[in-house]
Amino acid sequence: MLNVKYEKLSSILQDMNKVVVAFSGGVDSTFLLKAAVDTLGKERVLAVTADSETYPSSELLEAKKLAKLIGVEHQIVETSELAIPGYTENDKNRCYFCKNSLFDHLIPIMKGKGYENVVYGVIADDLSEYRPGMQAAKEQGVRGPLQEADLFKEEIRELSRERNLPTWDKPSFACLSSRIAYGETITQAKLTKVDKSEAYLKSLGIRQVRVRTHDEIARIEVEPKDMKVVLEKHGVISEKLQGFGYKYITLDLIGYKSGSMNKVLS
Repeated sequence: MLNVKYEKLSSILQDMNKVVVAFSGGVDSTFLLKAAVDTLGKERVLAVTADSETYPSSELLEAKKLAKLIGVEHQIVETSELAIPGYTENDKNRCYFCKNSLFDHLIPIMKGKGYENVVYGVIADDLSEYRPGMQAAKEQGVRGPLQEADLFKEEIRELSRERNLPTWDKPSFACLSSRIAYGETITQAKLTKVDKSEAYLKSLGIRQVRVRTHDEIARIEVEPKDMKVVLEKHGVISEKLQGFGYKYITLDLIGYKSGSMNKVLS
C-alpha cells in the first residue's frame, strides 16, 4: 500500500517537472523535498526556507543541514509575519495570512528562476483539522503532493525511515505563533518567551513540548510519559519560565495535542 502511494506521489511530481519546495525542515517538507529530488533530480528542485520571527534559529540551522544532506540547492528568504496586515491580531484566520505571505515570496522565485510549480508539505491528516492556510494555497495555485497522494503522517514517517532521513521520528513542529491563544495580540516579546521556554524544557530531555500562552499563564503540554519529568523538576521549571516572563506555570494533564488551541473555535 505504501509503495502504491509513493508511486502516486512520484507520478504527481513528475508531472510538475520543476518545483520550488516550501521547506521548513519538518517531517513532511523534508520527505517531500527528498521525494522531489529522487523523482526529478536535484537540478529541477529548489528548496526555499522562510526565516522569520516565528521560526526558531535552531530550526533554520537544521533545515540548512537537511538540505545539504539531500544535496539540493537551498535558498533562505527573510520574511516577517508580524508585518503582515491582519496577522498580529491573531484571529482564527492567522494561518491564512501567514501562508498567503509565504507564497507571495515563493511564487516570484519560481517564475524568476524558471520553475513550474510551488509545493508545500500539507498532508492527508490536515483535511480533518482546521487549516486556513490550505485556502491560501488553493487561491495561489500552490499544490500539496503529499496530500494529493493521500499520505498520512505515520506513513510519511515510515517512508522517511526507509530512506534514512533523520527526521523520520522528529517531533511535530508548528510556528511559535500557534502557542498564543486566539485573540491575544502576537508580539516579538511573546514569541521570544515561548521560544526560550520550549528550548529550556527540551534541554531537560523532553522532545515533544508546547508552551501554550494564555496571557500571563504558561500551559505546558508534553506527552504523558514526560509529565513525570515536569513534576519532578517543577520548582526549577517554574522559576525558569517566570524568569522568561510568565506569572503562572501550569501542566496540562491531557498532554500534548497538535492544534489544541483550535478547540475554542468550535
